[in-house]
Amino acid sequence: MTAFVSALDLFSIGIGPSSSHTVGPMRAARAFAERLGADGLLEGVTRITCSLYGSLGATGLGHGTPDAVVAGLAGLKPDECDPADVRGAWSRLGADGDEVRIAGRQPVTMTQADISLEPRTRLPGHPNALTFQAWGEADALPIAEETYYSIGGGFIRRDGDAPEQSEVRRHPLPYSNAAELLALCDEHGVSFCDVARSNEVAMHGEQGIDAGLDAIWAAMSECVQHGLATEGTLPGGLGVKRRAPEVRRRLEEYDRERSADPSSLRDTSTEWLHAFALAVNEENASGGRVVTAPTNGAAGIIPAVGHYYQRFVPGADAAGIGRYLLTAAAIASLVKKNASISGAEGGCQAEVGSACAMAAGGLCAVLGGTPRQIENAAEIAMEHHLGLTCDPVAGLVQVPCIERNAIASSTAVSAARLALHGDGTHVVSLDTVIETMRQTGLDMMTKYKETSEGGLAVNVIEC
Repeated sequence: MTAFVSALDLFSIGIGPSSSHTVGPMRAARAFAERLGADGLLEGVTRITCSLYGSLGATGLGHGTPDAVVAGLAGLKPDECDPADVRGAWSRLGADGDEVRIAGRQPVTMTQADISLEPRTRLPGHPNALTFQAWGEADALPIAEETYYSIGGGFIRRDGDAPEQSEVRRHPLPYSNAAELLALCDEHGVSFCDVARSNEVAMHGEQGIDAGLDAIWAAMSECVQHGLATEGTLPGGLGVKRRAPEVRRRLEEYDRERSADPSSLRDTSTEWLHAFALAVNEENASGGRVVTAPTNGAAGIIPAVGHYYQRFVPGADAAGIGRYLLTAAAIASLVKKNASISGAEGGCQAEVGSACAMAAGGLCAVLGGTPRQIENAAEIAMEHHLGLTCDPVAGLVQVPCIERNAIASSTAVSAARLALHGDGTHVVSLDTVIETMRQTGLDMMTKYKETSEGGLAVNVIEC
């Protein structure tokens, strides 16, 4: 089975703060509401309940999962809705309830109690599970019940459906691991992005993929600019102050001073890289518009390194951004198929580690790296995130997530630069490090996988 996943699916435009806890549950809720309509059951529904299991139950409140469920049931889509319409959707229900129009049509009174948190119950399909039940006026049993899994990156799977499979027949250059991807590059004399583009064109056409990539980069850029300009304190009660605007002001001042004094040796490129990442993840933490890359918790790395390329690499252009994103998607496909991009499944190594590998490989590509140097860059980046836990304080995508994106952006640039100094020959292959990440995720204790039951999540409170 081919590993390839389209960049238009991996980089999905949505809302914060979490792809698995906000975007995925919203899509699942909308899918359930649409199935009620398709099955002719919607008009008979008088009540809907939802149970959030495992990681969704443990950190759902901090990640805005109940809000996302209510918004999805009402028919909202994460890529089209106003983020303000999602924030507070559940808390506005109150104890007495309020009307929610299921699928935008059927009026149903919902209360906050209709969405329950079940953190100690973990379903076998995935740590992020949610079950919907629709009830009629006098029915002792639900008239419809479905369970969905939010499997990372905003992707969902309905219980009972076969695991997602890429359409091999539509991929002229299929591959299932990095070794096969490198072999394709050798056989056709191309790079990672060319393989990805061939598959994308078969799926979306030339104009479709170009327009899609342009929209993705435009959304990433808008997120960076909004984050660099927006002051304030992030929601959630931790009192985390937005830092990106102040960092931007200082860097602009440093750059002006350097322009006035050409003898100044200060290089602000790494600090700008950090500012770009902070901007995106502060936007994400506020529930703003972000692009999943490959998750929301790691959404700052790809845009930050891309902006670094645009601003500090001579000759950078829009075509380079396209190659950067396609290379990153080719690498993400490998991780998604052969390990995981879900923090609830693999810890933060699966989120930030994956994004770092994607950005490292993508940057290496636009800096002129060979396929083996690109593979090496991605391997270096992933290797040095092995074992990274996901322990968000108070269940919020703020501490340590925001700073972690900034540091991982630096690691991605360092990995790309380091790989370019070699010829692509290295001891540990990308396939090996991805398999090691998968095994490490299996061995990792549940309390370190997006449950806020271990690590910083408990020690910060205790201190």
